[in-house]
Amino acid sequence: MDDVRWLTDEEQEIWRAYMTSSVEFNAYVDRQLRRDSGMPMAYYEILVRLSDADGRCLRMSELAEASLSSRSRLSHAVSALEKNGWVRRRPADGDRRGWVCELTAAGFEALAAAAPGHVTAVREHLFDVLTPEQLDVLRDIGRAISAGLRTECAAAQAEDAAGCEE
Repeated sequence: MDDVRWLTDEEQEIWRAYMTSSVEFNAYVDRQLRRDSGMPMAYYEILVRLSDADGRCLRMSELAEASLSSRSRLSHAVSALEKNGWVRRRPADGDRRGWVCELTAAGFEALAAAAPGHVTAVREHLFDVLTPEQLDVLRDIGRAISAGLRTECAAAQAEDAAGCEE
């Protein structure tokens, strides 16, 4: 344990402020979506990713990656979304092993109904409480953290290690 670079008091304060705000914000947005639209944030994110895709469909593996979900977790979510009639799965064209998830018209309508409340919650509790300068810094911070994690996962995958899928 002598080689551990322990956090300074200031770093500990930054870490806790980041974690607290991140958890509170995500929980707030999830509650808002569940309350107003009957869907958790994870389902909303899947519908958004599909609505942005060409033909409103993606291979399941691409959808898992885009929605930052494991394939197993995504499969469970897509099953629930299928029960609602919001998506459908079908075999990928020309690939007997692959599957595609497609946003249905009902799914697009559910997303369109949920979007105004979601955007309002994000605007009021993120964009309206930060200055333009803080937003620029937040974007840079988010990109830097994500880039560092992608580099770590790429190195782990190159070594055939597990753990970066979820």
